[in-house]
Formats: sequence, C-alpha cells, structure tokens
Amino acid sequence: MNGTAYLDTFANDNLPPREQWPELLFEGEELAYPERINCAGELLDAMVARGHGASIAVRGANSTWTYAELLVTVDRIAAVLQGGMGLVTGNRVLLRGANNPMMAACVLAVWKAGLVAVPTMPLLRAREIGTIIALARVDAVLCAADLRAELDLACEGLDAAPRVVFFNDSAPGSLEALMTQMPPRFEAVDTWAQDVCLLSFTSGTTGRPKGTMHFHRDVLAICDCFPRSILGATPNDVFIGTPPLAFTFGLGGMLLFPLRYGACAVLLEKLTPESLLAAIAEYRATVCFTAPTFYRQMTPLAGRYDLSSLTRTVSAGEALPLETRQAWQRASGLAMIDGIGATEMLHIFISAAGDAIRPGATGRPIPGYRACILDDDGNPLGPGVTGRLAVKGPTGCRYLADPRQLDYVCKGWNLTGDAYQVDADGYYWYQARTDDMIISAGYNIAGPEVEDVLMQHPAVAECGVVGAPDAERGQVVLAYVVLRVGEEAGPDMAKTLQDHVKRTVAPYKYPRRIAFRASLPRTETGKLQRFKLRQEAKQMMESS
Repeated sequence: MNGTAYLDTFANDNLPPREQWPELLFEGEELAYPERINCAGELLDAMVARGHGASIAVRGANSTWTYAELLVTVDRIAAVLQGGMGLVTGNRVLLRGANNPMMAACVLAVWKAGLVAVPTMPLLRAREIGTIIALARVDAVLCAADLRAELDLACEGLDAAPRVVFFNDSAPGSLEALMTQMPPRFEAVDTWAQDVCLLSFTSGTTGRPKGTMHFHRDVLAICDCFPRSILGATPNDVFIGTPPLAFTFGLGGMLLFPLRYGACAVLLEKLTPESLLAAIAEYRATVCFTAPTFYRQMTPLAGRYDLSSLTRTVSAGEALPLETRQAWQRASGLAMIDGIGATEMLHIFISAAGDAIRPGATGRPIPGYRACILDDDGNPLGPGVTGRLAVKGPTGCRYLADPRQLDYVCKGWNLTGDAYQVDADGYYWYQARTDDMIISAGYNIAGPEVEDVLMQHPAVAECGVVGAPDAERGQVVLAYVVLRVGEEAGPDMAKTLQDHVKRTVAPYKYPRRIAFRASLPRTETGKLQRFKLRQEAKQMMESS
C-alpha cells in the first residue's frame, strides 16, 4: 500500500497479508491509473467536464436525470454523509435498495465522500443483514423506505446500532429532506487508487458470508475491460436488465459501465420477463444484462415486443445452456454474449462476442485478464482436461479478515470454484461447480446455510441440502430431511419447512423441493456425504 486517505482505516487494516494477494496485472494503457483517484469523481465529475452534462445518465420508473443532475444529487448526498451524519473517511455505509436512480446516487455518493460502500441484496432478512453489519463494522445505513422492516429487526439485536437514514421517502429526517439543506457542490475526497471503496459480500459454502474488498482503481478497471473490448460501449447505448446493484454483475452492467462511456442506465424494480421485454421496447434499450433463466422465460414472448433497438444481450450469473443460447438467438436474432465473473474478481473476465462466439463455450479471457486450468496441486493442465479455473488480471480476491483467502488464491492465481476445460484454441468450457454452492436462476445459495436454518425448526432431526438440475432455473435447492420421532412427513410438513426458511433468510434460498428420508449418508466419522445426495438428486430429476 502506498498510503491511504482514510481516517478510519478498518477496511485497509483488514486486507489479507500482501503475500496472500493474487498477482495483479495492468496490461494496456487504459489500465494505467494514477496513484490517487476517486472512482466517483471519474465516473461523474470527469464525464460532465468532458461534455456529457446534458446527456441522460439514469432513468427510472418515475425520474430521469442528466449527468449534471445526477452529479448535483450525488454531491448533496455526499454532503449529508460527511456533514449531516458526521461520518469520517473510511467509515462503512450499508446500502439497501432496489434498482432505482436514488440507490445509484447513494452508491456514488458514498465513494465520492471517501467512504466504503457495503451494498446488500433487497431480499436479505434481518439475520443476514445483522451478520454483514457486524462483519463490516458498519457505521451508517442508507436504506430505501420500503425495506425498513428487516433492517429495523436487524438493528434490534445489535449492541451499537449504526445511524440509519431512509431514502425514497418524504418524511422529515429522510435523505431527501436532509439533502435540501446541503450545497449542490461537493469536492470528491482525494482517495488513493488502492483505498478500499467497496465491500461486497458473497455467500460462502459454509454459509458464513465473505466480504470481498475492492479498490477505487478496481471499479474503473472493470469499466475499462469487458465493456470496452467485448461490448464496444458508446455514448449512444442504453443499458437495461435485472441484476440488482448489490450484485457486482448488476453494479457494473447497470450503473458503472454506462457512466464510464457517457451512456444511459435504465434502473427498474421488480422486473418480470414480460415487463423487461416491454421496457426494452419503451426505453429503446441497446444492451441487456440478465441471467439465463430470464432469457429462457423471455424467448417465447419476444415476438410480441419491438426489440429492434437491442444490439447486445449479456448472460452471466450461472452457466448458459446451449439450448437457451440457440432459442434466444432464434427469437431475437441476437447472438448471446456469455460471460463468467465472480464477486471476488468484481466482474466478467472470460467472454466472447460477435464472430468470436463459439456456442457452448463461455469464451476466452478478455483483454486485461489471463486464465488457465490447474490441477489439485496448482499445476497447469493442457487442453481437454477438466480442472480448476484460474484467472488473474487487474482485479483479484482480497477477503475481509477471512482465512478462506488461502483457498481462493493459489500461486498468484484466483481460483473461482468452477471446473472448466480449455480447448486448443483457448476457449473455456464450463463443466461444473467445484464447491457446495448452488446457483439457481443467477442467485448464489450456500447449501450449508439453508441446512442451518432448517435445523432450527423443532421438527427437523437432520438435513442435507444440495442443488438439483432444473431446466428452468439451472438448479433448484433440494433439501433431504430426516424428521424427529413423532413428526409426520408429507406436503403439509414440506410447506411448513419451506415457509420457515423464507421467513428466516432471503426467500430465494428456500428449498423448492423437499425429500424426506429415514437417514442421511455419512462417513465413518459422521461427515455428511453431499456428493451422494447430489448423485441421488440428479437421478431423481432425470426420472421425474
């Protein structure tokens, strides 16, 4: 580290030891960043200075802001954070909100004020929110008013609750009310390029979330790689899609990328396949980001909407089945841009577009990144051999005070947890996950976390949770449950347990299928043999 602009150095102090970092590469003139840079200043102030002030930056269901208007909004929020709320540089700010212009402005304001953003998924429950607040030692919260209930519950169990301000709200004391008292200009904090600005949490296979730490420089690096070389983004583009801003996939595709290129971001809440297609037509979107599940569901509906403005569609978040790719191309006339990224890497690092697409393959490392396949000992494997996907580039894994850093980084490479093959032409082909993560409709779900919730129900004696293949969602959560003596298995009990999970953690994590058993397969030492459950789940789904 060259230094820090932060008074509160918690984030930088809890980076892993430098020798545990992956090797970082900055290959290309566009990745040569100065020692001191504030990513919000680059994405907003610099764009206005370059003549984009009158261009539309963000559009929501009820508001449209130019770059100049977004800049004023961000500056007023930054002034609230640093002045009205009394935060000091380096403090952590939890962010809760669906995709809308105010949520976007809050993220940018946190960075501009020299604070660390901790975005959270809108569907998280109190227990999950409380864990993140504790791990990140959150100092303040900016929360959409309609998400207040779970946040209030989370704060009830804390010894020292953070300061909370609600937005998208007209009440006295709301963020909007506080903003009216602030000047329309705020000078971006002169942060170091290697100051942590983003703490993005991802579920670990044990259920304990991991905080991935990213710098101001990293935010700009992802903007200068995938959207530059693969998308060919321009100021004429209109970006739209479904991934929440709390996902790094959504943060990049739905906000950072458009701003970096003077384009427009359309931020809409609670989209369905039908409403996304309608929004593409209404806003004349040119670039769409969503998961394969949505593309599967949109395919039979596409002919009902005017999609003539759409020129690029990006799929990530889960493996893209060849059938989905081909069906979407028949329906839309567009060749899908597939990609693989990771929260640890911040965004997509392998992809292909246009004539470089090889159907069935994810693609090749994008400019700025390198990849290879490693065996269990960290040695490179040749073409056609399945092994662990390893990648390196200008971004990389740095967990917040977490020993699992040693599991993710090997000999300078980032290990994504995916099993891949590479062919003789350098194309990477997805095989499977190498851990216990379940990827369902683009959501990462840790099986052991769902097990822990199920075990809290008095009717459950033991359980095992795995991912089962599913044509629509890629995978679904399948729970094998052993009930306590005297409890009756059946549809009523299954619904009771499903509702219990929905009430306790984010609803998308609930087991869509429950199989009751008399016992679970275990080793002689009592360890649950999940691989046997996965095999059984595959056979069950194939025979159903």
